[in-house]
Parts: sequence; structure tokens; C-alpha cells
Amino acid sequence: MTRHFQHEIELIKRQILALSALVEERVYMAVRSVLQHDRNLARTVIEGDKEIDAKEVEVEEDCLKVLALHQPVAIDLRFLIAVLKLNNDLERIADLAVSIANRALAIADTDGVTVPPGLREMGEKVKTVLRKSLESLVNLDLDLARDVLSSDDEIDDLNRGLHEALQAAIRAEPKKLEGLLSLISVSRNLERIGDHATNIAEDVIYLVEGEIVRHSKRYAV
Repeated sequence: MTRHFQHEIELIKRQILALSALVEERVYMAVRSVLQHDRNLARTVIEGDKEIDAKEVEVEEDCLKVLALHQPVAIDLRFLIAVLKLNNDLERIADLAVSIANRALAIADTDGVTVPPGLREMGEKVKTVLRKSLESLVNLDLDLARDVLSSDDEIDDLNRGLHEALQAAIRAEPKKLEGLLSLISVSRNLERIGDHATNIAEDVIYLVEGEIVRHSKRYAV
């Protein structure tokens, strides 16, 4: 490994970790904008999307450049492949945070709509899973990555429960239709963030062990 190649790999590591931290912050802000009916916070998330898009493109371009110039093998090749996949998941998570922030504006504009406790619980669960997946990336922690995989069904169950409760609320209070539909959308987007967090954990396992665990039940509990 040349010194120049090593320097480029370290730069990409710093880039993907910085992007991870930024995306995590945007998810936290989006969830809080829903729970607190905070229009300003929602707009901050929406307006910051271009920054994340630019960083995602930068990471991809740098990975492709290293692949083309150095033709890495073994662990270095796995690292770059994993980063390309992680990078895409992070960009999608940021897009979902923007969608949640847009729904937060609609919820704040609908009189009498309150956030159900289940959505708050789901938001906390998804934030925890996302944090764990990113910590597993930072520390290459296989136990933490596997813990994320085992949480996926729980998030799916919370989403189903919320959907049923909100559908019942729509039937009972049709005048609140727009706000309640927005809450359903928030729940669905949170579930999708959980899916992407799971993808990140799977990529960490691939990076460390060279094993593709997607669709596998090996780490389920």
C-alpha cells in the first residue's frame, strides 16, 4: 500500500463518518419537529438537503477515483464497496428526514392533531437503531451491528400498530384527515429509516467479515 493510497483511504473514512454524523443530526431534528410542531426546525431540515446531497456525491466520486487509480484488493476493496453502499443509504435516510420534516409542517398546520404516544416511541426506537448502526460503523463493532439487525421486526410491529390506530382515528375524526395522513406518512418514513439503518449494519458485517448477511436469518433473535 502506497502512502498516497493510504492517505486517500483515510480521507474517505473521515468523509463517510462526517456524513453519518450530519445525517443522524437531521433525523433527530426531523423527529423533534414533528413531536414539538416546530415549523422552523422542519424548514431547517428541508433547506439542508442540498448540503447532504453534495457530500454524498463527493464521497462517491472519491471512492470511484480510488477504485480506478489503485485497483485495490481484499479488505481495501471491501471497504470501498461498503462505503459506496453506506453512502447511498445515508443519502436516502436524509431524504426520508426531509419527507418527515415536510409532514411536520402539515401536522403543525392541522388544528387539533396530537402526536400519538406510539409515534414518539417509534421515533425514539428508530433514532436508537440509527445511532447504533453508525456507532458500529465508527468502531467496526460486530455485536452492535448484529443488535441492529435484531431490532428490525420490532420497528415493523410499531409501524403496523400506528397505522391501524391512525386509520381508526381518521374514521372517528375525518376533519383531521390531512394531519392524520401526515402522521401515517411519518410512521412509514421512520420504518424506512430503520430499514436503511439495518442495511448499514449489514454493510459493517460485510466490511469486517467479508460475509453478505442480507436476507439471512443467522443474526435474528
